[in-house]
Amino acid sequence: MSVKIIVKDAVKKYGDNTVIPDLSLDIKEGEFFTLLGPSGCGKTTLLRMIAGFNSIEGGDIYFNDRRINDLDPAKRNIGMVFQNYAIFPHLTVRDNVAFGLKQKKMDKKTIAEQTDKFMKLMHIDEYADRMPERLSGGQQQRVALARALVIQPDVLLMDEPLSNLDAKLRVEMRTVIKEIQHNVGITTVYVTHDQEEAMAVSDRIAVMNLGEIQQIGSPKTLYQRPANLFVSSFIGRTNIMDGKLRVNGGQTVLELEQGYQAVMNNVRPECQKDQDVKVSIRPEEFVINTEGKGIGAVIDDSVFLGLNTHYFVTTDSGVKAEIVQESMIDSILPQGMKIYLTVKSEKINVLTEDGSMNILTGVLNDKPE
Repeated sequence: MSVKIIVKDAVKKYGDNTVIPDLSLDIKEGEFFTLLGPSGCGKTTLLRMIAGFNSIEGGDIYFNDRRINDLDPAKRNIGMVFQNYAIFPHLTVRDNVAFGLKQKKMDKKTIAEQTDKFMKLMHIDEYADRMPERLSGGQQQRVALARALVIQPDVLLMDEPLSNLDAKLRVEMRTVIKEIQHNVGITTVYVTHDQEEAMAVSDRIAVMNLGEIQQIGSPKTLYQRPANLFVSSFIGRTNIMDGKLRVNGGQTVLELEQGYQAVMNNVRPECQKDQDVKVSIRPEEFVINTEGKGIGAVIDDSVFLGLNTHYFVTTDSGVKAEIVQESMIDSILPQGMKIYLTVKSEKINVLTEDGSMNILTGVLNDKPE
């Protein structure tokens, strides 16, 4: 049975050091929910609080309507998958997967049936009698996942489970994890600092910084309409430029460097006033032309990546920027070439000068008030 998880005003302290000052979030039943943020932001600390491995110095955590603050970790019915797999080196694959069922003292028939079921689900049944030392990293991680799921926990907690795998295997395993989670339908809380990984597997993501949640939303929401400068910079790549917002004759116009202007039809009504702003322009939101229209720049370097080519440029005002364009069949724009940049105004994001808030309409944030 899956549960919803409610964290209300949670506080975590280590001595005089407050790691999580006041954090609230609601995780839906059966949801794949990811805690994303840089190292030291408190995401693993929060996961361990949900697991019961860390104490909680304030606030409450609920599984459905049951307060679990003081509940022993063994009684929370959680499955855990760690960064280092933590499978038993002296047990076969079958015995590793069956371990939790044996601890629950289930009958032999049930243990055998459930172990076979989850080994097949994870495509490790052909390795049932192998020892862990004869498995690849990806196979070991599948064993760890099967062992966590076979006990049919209410919640699956995963802490950086793919960080020890090579790049290709990471992509393969995140697809496996998402498919299994979808098939089993278990409430899953996933910790990572890899934003691409988070976007690939999550129903919703909570972006954390310094023990506080900055924004909660779907991958699409966070990428297209980040709530603030931190989220904009952490989710995907972006170029940050200074700009000015000007309201003239009922029209709101964004001014960037070298006199370039773009009409903005999606600024919140209360923010439609003359002000200095920060502008977040993702690499694919620039358009290159050679006709003298837009912001002048010179190409410093380029990287061909098949489908796309990445250009690194310096504008005439000295601002460094990255641009992603679909690769052309005939040529790559050469180093030192003069180009001009315009922006896809409907896609860029405009933030207050201090970066604390996105002033465009359509910014969604599921963070509890």
